[in-house]
Parts: sequence; structure tokens; C-alpha cells
Amino acid sequence: MSYQDVDEIAKKAAQITGMEDMDMQEYRLVSASLQENVTYVNEMLPVEDSFDIVQRNIVIGGRNATFYFVDGFTKDESMLKLMDSFFSVTEEDMPASATAFSKKCVPYVEVDIIGDFDQIFRNVLSGATCLFIDGYEACIVIDCRTYPARSVEEPDKDKSLRGSRDGFVETIVFNTALMRRRIRDTHLTMKMTEVGKSSRTDVAVCYMSDRVDQELLKKVMEKLSSINTDALTMNQQSLAECLMKRKWYNPFPKFKFTERPDTAAACLLEGKVVILVDNSPSAMILPTSVYDMIEEANDYYFPTLTGVYLKVTRGIIAFLTVFLTPVYLLFMQNLKWLPEMFTFVVVRDMVNVPLIWQLLILELAIDGLRLAAMNTPSMLSTPLSVIAGLVLGEFSVSSGWFNSEIMLGMAFVAVANYTQPNFELGYALKFMRLQLLILTALFNWIGFLAGILIIILSVCTNKTLTGRSYLHISKN
Repeated sequence: MSYQDVDEIAKKAAQITGMEDMDMQEYRLVSASLQENVTYVNEMLPVEDSFDIVQRNIVIGGRNATFYFVDGFTKDESMLKLMDSFFSVTEEDMPASATAFSKKCVPYVEVDIIGDFDQIFRNVLSGATCLFIDGYEACIVIDCRTYPARSVEEPDKDKSLRGSRDGFVETIVFNTALMRRRIRDTHLTMKMTEVGKSSRTDVAVCYMSDRVDQELLKKVMEKLSSINTDALTMNQQSLAECLMKRKWYNPFPKFKFTERPDTAAACLLEGKVVILVDNSPSAMILPTSVYDMIEEANDYYFPTLTGVYLKVTRGIIAFLTVFLTPVYLLFMQNLKWLPEMFTFVVVRDMVNVPLIWQLLILELAIDGLRLAAMNTPSMLSTPLSVIAGLVLGEFSVSSGWFNSEIMLGMAFVAVANYTQPNFELGYALKFMRLQLLILTALFNWIGFLAGILIIILSVCTNKTLTGRSYLHISKN
């Protein structure tokens, strides 16, 4: 069948289905003529302009053949073995079809036969090697690619005192292998799909078929298939925004992320769905709740009593990070409410700057120091942290800008924020604290009660992907 015939069929199909403006590239099929295939590929791929897209012409069994691959994705050792095998094929040994050739002459494990050019381009740009041989009406796709990847070392953010020391990396196949290593069960299923018209990012949906909530799984797959976006620019964050449009006024996170394969494997065994995105070193876990957000690996690597204590401690500290400074401000505005046993916390020094402004300035200053620490070279971070602590702590109090009691309270809040394993939850609690401070400063105790009501409503009305409440406890 010639290209003209294929184009006519495609146009008729487009007219019938109302898709006349669809790219005809999807209907282009591989021809038996090598010259036609090479001409079309060179028209669609920037072979001449891009140095990393390589075209290699060889002769196999007396027939002309052409390789297409991306330099940097292909293993040199594998290609040398393939070339040695192909050069040893004689004209008498040449099979009649591409399928027979792949079975007899291709000494590699992952081989596929594709006749659609759209799929061929996807494979080439993904790193696979595509082989066209004159006389075969199909392309032989050899998956001998390798992606640049760092070692599976323990993540810096999500560490544990016990347990494994490996972590997810940016290569999706490595991440699925890390979970397969932990769960050797026939029910563990990993479905691969693509998201993004331009990026065509690989997305893997992992679940235990005998334990997963089928309604949740169906909803996740439907949402993934219905995503209409050009590219997942920010990897998992872009996917999260596509799956569930968040409301800007509710900062509480809708998804839980982890960089630990043991945590992801434990969630799979609990019947949850784990989503992996290529180029992202973390896993997205569904469904989730506020109780899942405050969990970390250390809770499970210690005895039950110790794990419960750690959870309770983390919960109390999270509560204090939200209410400590607003309650202190409320009592400073109403000194007569302060019990006599706590009179020592009253600000004794002269207040040159109103307390609310001191608290708000310190909130911004803490975030500024955090951003500075993130962008400071590691060899300078420790001395600069010491200098910042001495200068901003000692001299800001002695100069009269801040009171020592306010500095102590904000120091506790700044350190306590690091007890939260979830970064987004920490900032959600910060925003709740800020609105509570502002309302308390403006409307006194009425504003304080209104702020508490807003916090309760923000938590209770926050819905996850399944539509369940944020406070829902999983039966698993």
C-alpha cells in the first residue's frame, strides 16, 4: 500500500468522524521501500539540525538498512553486539518479514514491531533504537536505551533512623524496580501511560489489584486519560494540578508525596494508589488525609509505644505552631485574662514596634533565612547560619526592634516547622497562623474565634481526589 492510498483512507476517515483538522501523521504507515521511509523520517525529525539524533546506514544480509537513535540514550555495548550480529547475517538467512527477523536475528530482549510512524517517533525520542530494513513493511524497535541517573541514595528530606537507605530517582523504571523488589506479589500492577502533547511524559499507576479501591482506581485512570495539556513542565506538581484543581484559598495539600520506596510499598499494601512520573524522584500517593500527612517512616521502624509517642508529639507541636503566637498576642492585648502563674511571660521591656508587626516581620525574616540557606553553597551554609543567628538575634533585641519574648516564641515556631515531614502542610499551617494573627490584632478575641472557625472549615471542607473528607480515616 502506498502513501497516497493511506492518505486517501485517512482523509475519508477524518471526514466521517469530523476530524478533518487532525494531523495526518497519525495515519502514516511504514512502507516496504526504505527510501520512502527514510525520506519521511528525515522530514519529520530534525536529523540534519540536531546533532544528537543519529542516522546510521548499514547493510544487513545484502539489504540496505537504517538505524535511528538519540545519542546519549543508547548503550554503546549493546549497539556493538547488535551490529556484530547483523553483519553476520547472509542473504540466504534473511527472513521474509520483520517479525521473523526480530525472532531470528535480533539478539536482544526488548524488541517490538511497529508499523505506525507516530509510535515510531515516540520511541525514537524516548531513547529506543529504530531499525528500517528495505523490503519490510514495519519498523523494528530495539529498547536498548539507558537514561542518565544518579544513585538511589537516601533522600535528604525524608530520612529515617532505621530501615533502608535507598530513595527514588528521576528514572521511572528504576523507581518501579525499587517497589517490585519489596513486593513480590502477582497482584502488584503497574500501568504505563503518557501525559502531555509535547512532553509525552511517562506516568506509571501502581496498585495492588486485590486490595485497591476499584472506584478510586477507575476515577484516577479516567482523569489521567482525560488530561488535555501540552506538557508536564513541573512533573508531579503539574500532574497534581491537572488531576485536581486546587482552590487558592485553601492551602492544605491534596496529595501526599514521598521519596522513600519503602513508604510507597507500604502504601500499596494498604490498598492505595501510587503514581510515578518520569523525571520526578518522588511518588504521589492517593487517597490521602491529614493523618497521612503527619506520618513519617520513623513511626513504623520503632516499637508501637515509641511510634505512637512520636505521632502524638508531632501533632502537639503542629498545634502549637499554629496557636502559640496568636494566643500570646491575644493575652498581651488582654493582660487581665492572663493567669497569675504565667505573668512572667509579659513583655517587660519597652515596646518600640507593635507586637503584631514584630511577629509579621519575623515570619517574613524566617522565610528569607530559609531561602538564603537553600541558595547558599553547602560549604558556607554553616558559618552564615551562625552569623545570621548572632546578628539577627542579639543585636535586633538590643537595638529595640524586637522584644526577647517575641524572639523566643518565633524561634520555637521556626524550629517546630521542621518537625513536619510534609513541606506543603508546614506552609498551610503557617498561613493559618498568619490569618489568625492578623484577625486577632484587628478584632481582638472576636477575630481570634473567627480565625479558629476559618481553620476548622479549611480542614473539614478540604476534599481529596475521591471526594472524601480530609479527616477521613482509611479502613486499611
